[in-house]
Amino acid sequence: FAGGHGCGQLSARVKCLRGSKAALCSPRYAKRLHKVVRRLVPNCDVRFLLSTNGSARGAAMVTAVARRLAAQRKEIDAVLEPFLLSPETLREVKNKMRTELEYGLKRETQGSATVKMLPTYVCGTPDGTEKGKFLALDLGGTNFRVLLVKIRSGRRKSVRMYNKIFAIPLEIMQGTGEELFDHIVHCIADFLEYMGIKGARLPLGFTFSFPCKQASIDKGTLVGWTKGFKATDCEGEDVVDMLREAIKRRNEFDLDIVAVVNDTVGTMMTCGYEDPNCEIGLIAGTGSNVCYMEDMKNIEIVEGNEGKMCINTEWGGFGDNGCIDNIRTEYDKEVDEGSLNPGKQRYEKMTSGMYLGEIVRQILIDLTKRGLLFRGQISESLRKRGIFETKFLSQIESDRLALLQVRQILQQLGLDSTCEDSIIVKEVCGAVSRRAAQLCGAGLAAIVEKKRENRGVEHLQITVGVDGTLYKLHPHFSRVLQETVKELAPWCDVTFMLSEDGSGKGAALITAVAKRLRNIDKYLYAMRLSDETLIDIMARFRREMKNGLSRDFNPTATVKMLPTFVRSIPDGSEKGDFIALDLGGSYFRILRVKVSHEKKQTVQMESEIYNTPEDIMHGSGTRLFDHVAECLGDFMEKQQIKDKKLPVGFTFSFPCRQSKLDEGVLITWTKRFKASGVEGADVVKLLNRAIKKRGDYDADIMAVVNDTVGTMMTCGFDDQRCEVGLIIGTGTNACYMEEMRHIDLVEGDEGRMCINTEWGAFGDDGSLEDIRTEFDREIDRGSLNPGKQLFEKMVSGLYMGELVRLILVKMAKEGLLFEGRITPELLTKGKFETKHVSAIEKSKEGLSKAKDILTRLGVEPSHEDCVAVQHVCTIVSFRSANLVAATLGAILCQLRDNKGVGRLRTTVGVDGSLYKMHPQYARRLHKTTRRLVPDSDVRFLLSESGSGKGAAMVTAVAYRLADPLLLAALRGQRKGRGLRRRCFSPATV
Repeated sequence: FAGGHGCGQLSARVKCLRGSKAALCSPRYAKRLHKVVRRLVPNCDVRFLLSTNGSARGAAMVTAVARRLAAQRKEIDAVLEPFLLSPETLREVKNKMRTELEYGLKRETQGSATVKMLPTYVCGTPDGTEKGKFLALDLGGTNFRVLLVKIRSGRRKSVRMYNKIFAIPLEIMQGTGEELFDHIVHCIADFLEYMGIKGARLPLGFTFSFPCKQASIDKGTLVGWTKGFKATDCEGEDVVDMLREAIKRRNEFDLDIVAVVNDTVGTMMTCGYEDPNCEIGLIAGTGSNVCYMEDMKNIEIVEGNEGKMCINTEWGGFGDNGCIDNIRTEYDKEVDEGSLNPGKQRYEKMTSGMYLGEIVRQILIDLTKRGLLFRGQISESLRKRGIFETKFLSQIESDRLALLQVRQILQQLGLDSTCEDSIIVKEVCGAVSRRAAQLCGAGLAAIVEKKRENRGVEHLQITVGVDGTLYKLHPHFSRVLQETVKELAPWCDVTFMLSEDGSGKGAALITAVAKRLRNIDKYLYAMRLSDETLIDIMARFRREMKNGLSRDFNPTATVKMLPTFVRSIPDGSEKGDFIALDLGGSYFRILRVKVSHEKKQTVQMESEIYNTPEDIMHGSGTRLFDHVAECLGDFMEKQQIKDKKLPVGFTFSFPCRQSKLDEGVLITWTKRFKASGVEGADVVKLLNRAIKKRGDYDADIMAVVNDTVGTMMTCGFDDQRCEVGLIIGTGTNACYMEEMRHIDLVEGDEGRMCINTEWGAFGDDGSLEDIRTEFDREIDRGSLNPGKQLFEKMVSGLYMGELVRLILVKMAKEGLLFEGRITPELLTKGKFETKHVSAIEKSKEGLSKAKDILTRLGVEPSHEDCVAVQHVCTIVSFRSANLVAATLGAILCQLRDNKGVGRLRTTVGVDGSLYKMHPQYARRLHKTTRRLVPDSDVRFLLSESGSGKGAAMVTAVAYRLADPLLLAALRGQRKGRGLRRRCFSPATV
């Protein structure tokens, strides 16, 4: 008995002693018994008390005690009942958390959201190539840690750490910001001196475990202090700047502060180094928080839609809007009101180690007041806030501890308790900690379910990196948390990985990754164009448009602004049978277009595609047009119309100068065409000559148009508001309807005429040199027309894949990709095609496509290589969309000013493989255009039938607008070349 109590001297009372009458009545029996007991157990003071009323009274006393205990039990159960959360309640918490997560991600609700969902600008995880020495700081509680982390890559990859822990006194935690950061820098100086590295300028990662808004990975503005910190003049300030200023004040060393991160992010990165499947970080310790990798397309508060970014949820504020008030108890409210930040971080105050002990203390006070604990006596120690630390919960709830040891813990706290008190205290601790684990599990279940939906899978496998004393040291917290997640997210297989090295190692890894990505981004930085730069490019292009329209400046203008003599879009009254030729690439298309008016206007089309071999593209002009005439003859033979002389529209997608609709003088070849003897010649005459030479059919070429004009006319047939044509494919160009009064190159001021901008040459005068990169210049040097079509070489599909290839080669040479391996395939010009860029940027299968494509190029890419290549593709294609949006924006501004309206409503007809096939291009173009020209309502209409139909539409409009003499001639009622020429004048059309 004495041993069981664990004490040296036992004072006890034997309250009842019964036996046979002979034994009890013997005058010497009792004396002998007492003497022998004291001799056998000398370390006990025992009093023997004779029972005078027998066992009957004892039975009554047992009943009375039982009734008292039952009443006490009922009252204790009533106090603890609100801490028992049903599965339905937990599901409700999960759903509310999910709602708040979405609010935090949306631009319009983020400001009022309680779960702030702060972007961290951490977009990559370790891939094993990181190496070097890094310094890490870890500030998140009463202790501050400084670490030197040495990372080794390759087969023998490893992480070695050296650290030192420094205390942060309460007066500094709650003093001024300058005092706090001066103390931090003092600790850093001490550590650098201790490690003998004070002269080295090391890259540093700063784990700052408080809510921060970030604009980049190395900028963090403190939203508000938590965890007992209250240093003044810090909230609303950039903590990285405060650290830098403190370093300058000390003037003993310098550091390259690369990243500021939350402890949850550091934990995720630490575990992600060991397990690439780790995309969630959880802290369950002094504070409570979680981060996870979110799809960029869901983060409205950050520009961009590709890839992922780590989101620091700051879920401690969940419930600050009252959404979980139904599960908050009077004790939670008491703890909140007595905290440094009443009304804030309510979820954290129900789940984190900083507050669980205080919740228990409030319950113990209440139970004592009710007379259910400590004989109804509230000791001075129990009245003291913070006396019941959370570590005591972990000790009291340990299965290995006997009740007597629990009693000893309570006695250390100055609480004179009985074994019965110990049982109740243990039960209270269990209820509080179990609720905390369940609430954490409900919140985490909301996040893993969101991850599952993001990936679009039925069953998710994911790893959660975890750190924090509550998770690590509490005997039951981790088990209850995991059980809750499994119950609330049954379709998610969640592995919990303990972060052995804390968030400090994670900060070093983030710094290493950020430094690697910084090296990657140095090649891509010039391709990231701000809205200010794009608005400036709009202004530059607007000036070039004005120069191109001016008679005086057109000869030297790079943007030629060529009149097309197309003065109208379809009005719905066109009809007839037309032939359209479409030459603009390695494939040549011929169409027969029938426009009829039976009940409503309908268009029937039949077409044939013919190949244009490269030797013809690079041969003589005579050979090229003989090939076109041969293809046209073949088509008319198949259509059985060789005996008819149908009106023909010729889509010729190269820069031409026109003086009338059926004449086009080629200025220069583009798109890899180099046929000799064509530049400076009228392509209509060359085609007519080739047709006449054959002699087996005749054709009436009424119009020669650019593919952009054909696109505008095709879309104009469906939407008469269409007044802009845009091509973004192998090449790029735009046309639009300009006021005649602005076109100096053509006589007359009335009406409008379609202008073919030929904007591919924008920048040929050096006006874009500030945004061209070394890769753009290398593309240009290796092209067929160096120094020409510079804008087109920055944005069109013909060059985009090659641009990506050059960047990848450069990065591989620097050891940033493929472990420095460069294959012959990767060095071969043209091997990386623009269609590969489109495939790699697909949201769900992009990374697997990247792996397949890179494998075919002979490299063995890691997952991080694939992520980096996807990143390069995204930046290159995004730049293209942004630049096209800027030049298109200039055209829209011109149209708005021409009309003299405050808000422009118009339609842009679009065609081209890049616009059609790239998974993100169209959306990016639309979004940037609307951002650059906010006072416009622009509809983008995809040309389903291509520019060939547009050529037929131009011909149909010309046919409609021509005079009756021309119509008669075309119908065969009149003949004579001179008559048709005279009637079909530019002024008429």
